Amino acid sequence: MIQKVLIANRGEIAVRIIRACRELNLSTVAVYSNVDKDALHVHLADEAVCIGDYNLSNSYLNENAILQAAVNTNAHAIHPGYGFLSENASFAKSCERMGIEFIGPSSALIELMGDKHQARETMRKAGVPIVPGSKGLVKNVNQAYKEAKIIGLPLLIKASAGGGGRGMRLCYSMDEIEDAYHQATQEAKLSFGNADVYMEKFIEKPRHIEVQILGDKFGNVVHVFERECSVQRNNQKMLEEAPCTNLSEKTKEKLYTTSVEAAKSVGYESCGTIEYIMDKEENFYFIEMNTRIQVEHPITEMISGVDLVKEQLSIAQGNPISFKQSDIKAEGISLELRITAEDPYNNFRPSSGKLKSVHFPGGMGVRIDSFVYSGYTVLPFYDSLIAKVILYAKTRDEVIEKAIRCLEEIDLDGINTNVDFLLEVLLNESFLDHKYDTSLIKTMLENR
Repeated sequence: MIQKVLIANRGEIAVRIIRACRELNLSTVAVYSNVDKDALHVHLADEAVCIGDYNLSNSYLNENAILQAAVNTNAHAIHPGYGFLSENASFAKSCERMGIEFIGPSSALIELMGDKHQARETMRKAGVPIVPGSKGLVKNVNQAYKEAKIIGLPLLIKASAGGGGRGMRLCYSMDEIEDAYHQATQEAKLSFGNADVYMEKFIEKPRHIEVQILGDKFGNVVHVFERECSVQRNNQKMLEEAPCTNLSEKTKEKLYTTSVEAAKSVGYESCGTIEYIMDKEENFYFIEMNTRIQVEHPITEMISGVDLVKEQLSIAQGNPISFKQSDIKAEGISLELRITAEDPYNNFRPSSGKLKSVHFPGGMGVRIDSFVYSGYTVLPFYDSLIAKVILYAKTRDEVIEKAIRCLEEIDLDGINTNVDFLLEVLLNESFLDHKYDTSLIKTMLENR
């Protein structure tokens, strides 16, 4: 039985996991870098272990230090959160060898889904729609030219081990192929230690839709509805909503069925997300499977009443999913606004510094997931996400009004944030009409 959980992460997700563990009467261990000694997750956990300095490779990406901390504190399980080691198959395998429960799917499945080319082929064999592209990895520039003639333009050259837009290049003409290929392979090698790339057709101005799934150790798989994640800059999400109010029920049912069958086909266990791009005719194509909890998981919790982190912990304990598909339904609308420490009016330059005062909004249907407080120093070494404002209401119009009110109420004195820019997004006509795609932010910036 799991009685003590080490959280191999920091920031808001570490706080979120600690809170879920407390409600399940599980002891918690925080790990932290030396510059994070005053972080909220360190104060909230039952125990805390310093694992290195500010450099990620010496702390939050230091597998040996984290595993040693787990051994020294007699932790039964490690929850990786998102980012860092959450989709690192080698780390999950080390946990398995040491008899420490990795709260997520098996290392073999993480490895399979972490290789974008293998994941794509696995989904294709399972009958999941995939974007037309190369049949295998593209080994050299000559092959890239041949594949481009078959696939057609525009196309993407993508890192097989990639994510977050790294190792990806867009080509609108054959003249761009050679440079794009070399840039993609070099960036992939630097970012992921793997230079393998493949190619696929570029779907212009798509929507980004994802489906939340849960699987247990008994072969049960359920979906927890869909999320719209099309408000993005450089492939990084800024705002999400659930469920989609402008999708036909036929398309939704197809998304759900496809996702559940895809998860079953690989024997998926734990919490996961299957991501798709969708064209204007509501045709959808598999992008990737995220084998972890997502940043945007709270909006799914708000519309379903399912605590995804608690469910993830329960599944790791060897319990079946606590509900059947017919037990849940999507009710109301939820939005998540990612509050970041950066200046959108200065090319989104990161901001750091001491917070002189902090005020977050409240009221009915308002949830704040954050780790900052008055007097806390926002550090320059880590991701710029400092808070998530999650809103819930019966209708989309109501939840947007609530979101606007909440953004106007936020006070984070001492750093630059994206609050005003998010207000611009909420007031954008295309967003208000729910007629937007992944080009929304780019268009907004171009029209300034």
